[in-house]
Amino acid sequence: MEHHPAAAWLTEAASAAVQHQGAGYLLRVVLIVMVLGCILTGWFLLRGYKRDDD
Repeated sequence: MEHHPAAAWLTEAASAAVQHQGAGYLLRVVLIVMVLGCILTGWFLLRGYKRDDD
C-alpha cells in the first residue's frame, strides 16, 4: 500500500484536467468551484442575520 500526501488527489485531478483539454478546462472548473464557494459562504454568513419577529 502506497502512502499519498493529503493533496495528492488534487494534483492528480489537475493533471488529468490539463491532459483532457488543456488549461482552459482546468480554469473553467476552478472558476465554477470558486463561484459556488462564494455563494455558499455568503449564504452561511447572511443566514445569521435572519430575524424571527414573532
